[in-house]
Amino acid sequence: MSFLDMTQLFLSGTWGTLRLFLLTLVGCLVLGTILAAMRVSPTPVLRVTAHSYVNVVRNTPLTLVMFFCVFGLPYLDIRFAESAGLNSMILATIALIAYTACFVAETLRSGIATVPVGQAEAARAIGLTFGQTLSTVVLPQAVRTVIPPLGSVIIAMLKNTSIASAFNNRELMSAMRNAIELRGDLVITILLATAVVYLVLALILGRVFDLLEKKLVILR
Repeated sequence: MSFLDMTQLFLSGTWGTLRLFLLTLVGCLVLGTILAAMRVSPTPVLRVTAHSYVNVVRNTPLTLVMFFCVFGLPYLDIRFAESAGLNSMILATIALIAYTACFVAETLRSGIATVPVGQAEAARAIGLTFGQTLSTVVLPQAVRTVIPPLGSVIIAMLKNTSIASAFNNRELMSAMRNAIELRGDLVITILLATAVVYLVLALILGRVFDLLEKKLVILR
């Protein structure tokens, strides 16, 4: 394998990781926000449901969640694509979303707790519903308060995408394994190159959240 071939292999793997990361990012932020809203909802059924989901999934190893989604859902005849590769990517994305959303929800819930109760009471006093109060008054402040810990959750999620390589997904770790199989004499170099790619991606994310923190964070 030439240097150019190895570079193309790593670029392809990096793109696979980024694609999985971006899809999971959108999904976990949406689901995490919904779960956080349910956790603070005045409806007991919603609170109990969200509490049960978060505690069960958060305390289950991600590998088991991935196993259930990638192998359990097809066993239940739940498929999202005819292509095995595309179906595996979608199922792995669902697993990462289901798992990471729990941590997003708890992070947002901690931010909601920092918003003074008087603001929610004032919103209700002028006739806003729970949903309107949460979306227009509470959540905007909560998100700005928890930018640093939310950044840590997202960076951890980036690294967790590596688990998807064990479930027929083409991303950075699978590219690393393929490169080692083809060039066993360069194991250390390939391992270091993989670590550097993850490090660069994590540092870029960290820098993005540092900028967001300086611009938006609310100190309480």
